[in-house]
Amino acid sequence: MRLLVIEDNRDILANVADYLAAQGHIVDCAENGPGGLHLALTEAYDLIVLDIGLPGMDGYAVCARLRDAGSSIPIIMLTARDALDDRLHGLKSGADDYLVKPFALSELAARIDAVLRRSGGHSRQLRVSDLVLDLGTLQAERSGQALKLNPTCLKILELLMRKSPATVRREALETALWGDAPPSSDSLRSHMHLLRQIVDKPFPQPLVHTMHGIGYRLAKVDHGA
Repeated sequence: MRLLVIEDNRDILANVADYLAAQGHIVDCAENGPGGLHLALTEAYDLIVLDIGLPGMDGYAVCARLRDAGSSIPIIMLTARDALDDRLHGLKSGADDYLVKPFALSELAARIDAVLRRSGGHSRQLRVSDLVLDLGTLQAERSGQALKLNPTCLKILELLMRKSPATVRREALETALWGDAPPSSDSLRSHMHLLRQIVDKPFPQPLVHTMHGIGYRLAKVDHGA
């Protein structure tokens, strides 16, 4: 699973990230509310571990903003506050679970597994029209026909499907694929061309659309391209 941990205490952040990475997860980190919100809105995650007491924007606001934006990603809140009102506030903001500090890392891992099970995280499928991507097996198919995608195209497809029908900016795709060092300005375009050849060309209805000067979107119908 790809997880995002948003925590301003660097010691806690490092301990949580190292532990979850050792469990086999891919872990991204943020140390403040605005930075964490930006990652959550522009990248694809299976679950967010979210501290409440964050600089710039507290965890309640981050959670509420994500839900207002239509995100259904599971969220586990971390806090030193154990009052009932604080827990209720977190849940009303849209959190799926609540863990009070100090906590055992093994308990956090168990809660992550439980929340993902409740949300179908271990057997989820992304679906846009007749295109389906199984997040467990990383197998894609369209109209029941298996699609053979290389790892880069598969990653692009996952990002576009997670954000569908929204547009994903070129910069966000390049960062997700290559970090801060994309190979060349034409690399993304080449991979998008290959993705279209596999996902769209054999089928009557195109799903991958270029938003000129902005990025790409994946949707059944597009009136703006």
